[in-house]
Amino acid sequence: MKSQNAKPHLVVAVAYDRLCTFEFGCVVELFALQRPELGVQWYDFAVCSAERGKLRAAGGVTVAAPHSLRILDRADTIVIPGWRDADEPPPPALTRKIREAYERGARICSICSGVFVLAAAGILDGKTVTTHWRYSQRLGERFPTVNVQPNALYVDQGQVVTSAGSAAGLDMLIHLVRRDYGPKVANQVAQRLVIPPHRDGDQAQYVPRPVVEEDASRLARLLDWLRAHLDSQHSITSLSKRASMSPRTLLRRFQESTGLAPGEWLVRERVALAREMLESGKVPIGRISERAGFGSQESFRRHFRLRVGVSPADYQRRFSARSSPKHPAPPSQSTPSSASDRLR
Repeated sequence: MKSQNAKPHLVVAVAYDRLCTFEFGCVVELFALQRPELGVQWYDFAVCSAERGKLRAAGGVTVAAPHSLRILDRADTIVIPGWRDADEPPPPALTRKIREAYERGARICSICSGVFVLAAAGILDGKTVTTHWRYSQRLGERFPTVNVQPNALYVDQGQVVTSAGSAAGLDMLIHLVRRDYGPKVANQVAQRLVIPPHRDGDQAQYVPRPVVEEDASRLARLLDWLRAHLDSQHSITSLSKRASMSPRTLLRRFQESTGLAPGEWLVRERVALAREMLESGKVPIGRISERAGFGSQESFRRHFRLRVGVSPADYQRRFSARSSPKHPAPPSQSTPSSASDRLR
């Protein structure tokens, strides 16, 4: 948590020729806007150029960065918003500055293919990182001393934080705000962005899978209905009837579309709903298991701890105490589903 009298935390985004506009825009949106309504001393923000002259960016625009790489010498957090080509080595001057910043204790972050810049700088050896699923194998082969976690939305290793594909950068950036200012401020920023403060799941659900168009439409309607009825009990039989599919087809299409079995998906969605209720503090903890559809307090505590890593009570305490921002909930992990027809 930051003191009102402390020096503002300086976040520097690195711009480069053929800049990834969306990733860069996410960093600007999170850190460059003034947020007086939060009542905290917000970040200082700057953009530096990895190269001389005007920079081309995706979408046909050009960017003129006001700072050179020298500003990285005093940055508290450095963000690499993607990289123009995973197969193109970054400029030596950039990797040298990143390595020097890391050695003096700066926090170094990357979005999507930006992780290749961090790897080229030599600061990822022995660390666990993530990137877009398209680049995971390439990253692991090129940098074998780096542990690539291909399904994570983001990975926090303390001084180094990496995220997956473009939109996962927002998850990581909100996570940084949570680390720096606590959950209440992070939730307010997420509300302003109209995004969830936590997003459960992993990249596996976004890897392209061939699904018959008619089946995909039926399944989409089923998922929307399930999200509105998480407090009800469900079975493979009842879901297959609602989707107008055979149980066997439903199981296959569900797995192809979401990367999860129906039981696993339901648990993930129920835990996500429970987290929202715990964070809001508006629902008594004794009522959450019923509203989220867990059926019992024991089931609620067991599934929540398996996926989040702490008990519901501990999680709620973290979100009610702004003095504990440095212990964010870990990314969710899939839990085995029951082999029985009843999913609850």
